[in-house]
Amino acid sequence: MSLFFNKRKSTAGVLGRKKFSMQSAAVPFLCLALAQCAPVGAQESPAGSEAIRGSELFKPTQGINLWESVAPGDTKQLPPEGNTSKPQDRGVANRPVIRIGNVSSPELEIYEPAKEIKTGAAVLVCPGGGYNILAYDLEGTEVCQWLNSIGVTAALLKYRVPRREGREAFEAPLQDAQRAINLLRSKATTLNIDPKRVGCLGFSAGGNLCTMLTTRFATLSYPKTDAADDLLPRPDFTLLIYPAYMVKKDDKSALAPEVVFTKDTPPMFLTMAQDDALGCENVLVPAMALNALKVPFTLHLYPSGGHGYGLRDTGNPVQAWPKRAAEWMQQQNLLGTKQ
Repeated sequence: MSLFFNKRKSTAGVLGRKKFSMQSAAVPFLCLALAQCAPVGAQESPAGSEAIRGSELFKPTQGINLWESVAPGDTKQLPPEGNTSKPQDRGVANRPVIRIGNVSSPELEIYEPAKEIKTGAAVLVCPGGGYNILAYDLEGTEVCQWLNSIGVTAALLKYRVPRREGREAFEAPLQDAQRAINLLRSKATTLNIDPKRVGCLGFSAGGNLCTMLTTRFATLSYPKTDAADDLLPRPDFTLLIYPAYMVKKDDKSALAPEVVFTKDTPPMFLTMAQDDALGCENVLVPAMALNALKVPFTLHLYPSGGHGYGLRDTGNPVQAWPKRAAEWMQQQNLLGTKQ
């Protein structure tokens, strides 16, 4: 059993709203209580675990450069882009992790599902890595393969890392993300996707980036490049998987000042483990803010799993999140056949 809150609009084909109320002061108590209220007995196999085997053979159907020349705001030349992982670096589920660093030429990689299961939905995938590297297979290509298995077109965002000196950690990546979602929608006909069913999914720092993309769509963060930038860079739905930097460093019961939700925030799916070293407040506090604004959301909080596991099977309850995410997308009418 896991702590599960579900709040979404009552519409045809969608379950009704389950109301709840939490005060900010209750967050530490909730985190402490989860270990007692959620036994770790029966566990589900992670959805997509079969699909990601042999992912080294999984290739994008196309790549799209985000910027015609130098990315906006970049002035410093970086070392060559590449995998920065070392033999002694931590792996996940007895497998290594590809950690891409020194990205100065951001791009989109498009992964398309088989035609017979294609739903028309598309998801921008943002790997994590502390805004310093990108966990490119763990939270990128393996996730794209899972999305393809449920009929969703995946667009893997290789955004700029490491953090740019003198700029907010999310500033350059947000420019890349806004440009990416605009380009994705502008190519809806070519990619055979529904421009009204384009969402984003992010892990850790990538979850923070998805939050910035989801909440800062009203203003373009770079000078207009072409006609694609006439579009509104707002995701239609957002999935945050163990997101980072969502609360204040010195007060985990309060949202970070740069995280500003409004009534126009799209529906959200949030999930995390109670023993995540970053603190489960990173989903609990956003959930309370969304609840206050009556923004539809679903929250799954599991007793164990840690941080940085992606879809890989680590034997923890949190590995059920892909199944819950697929169910949520289905309930949101996102996985129907393209109209």
